[in-house]
Amino acid sequence: MRSERFSGSLFVLLILGFLLGLSQGYKFYVGGRDGWVTSPAEKYSHWAERNRFQVNDTIFFKYKKGSDSVLIVSKDDYHSCSTKNPIKSMTDGDSTFILDRSGPFFFISGSADNCNKGKKLIIVVMAVRPKPLPPAPYSPVTPASSPQPASSSPAVSPDARIPSDSDGPARVPSTNNKSGSAGFTAGSLTVGLVLGASIGVSFMLGGLLS
Repeated sequence: MRSERFSGSLFVLLILGFLLGLSQGYKFYVGGRDGWVTSPAEKYSHWAERNRFQVNDTIFFKYKKGSDSVLIVSKDDYHSCSTKNPIKSMTDGDSTFILDRSGPFFFISGSADNCNKGKKLIIVVMAVRPKPLPPAPYSPVTPASSPQPASSSPAVSPDARIPSDSDGPARVPSTNNKSGSAGFTAGSLTVGLVLGASIGVSFMLGGLLS
């Protein structure tokens, strides 16, 4: 049980140390073994070109205290080797500087004569790359539905209109008219038969009397 706790604690410490190392960056020794001197075995410009500097990296200058210094200057003062208005001056012999941003940094010797002899250095810090964004969740694209035409109710013919209660009760043909017509027709037929019989009898009497 104790061994498992110990291994877990050790793993956490290793992770923290790794993250701490990443946050602090690397430490570069300017000039390698020669340090910050007037005539290095490798020119400082060549040394800087073959290295890659990132934000939070540290630059270390090793030189004899009291005999020289390191100045951080502007671009114009770098090219003119002007030591009058440095951005920062380091004189302790074991000078360190943290590269806290991307872009160029200009270092020169505190002695204008040494600067003119080549004791100067330009370091360009690489830009910080943003972390890639996570991929957006996939969403299927559905085609836009075409607008449906508004449904129109079929036209209703005036003759086919359904009567409502306000129109009153539907008219029903009267049976009186029918019975009256039938009675009139029967009466006319009876009168005709009587007249015909009377005329026939009159002819018959007329024939007998003659």
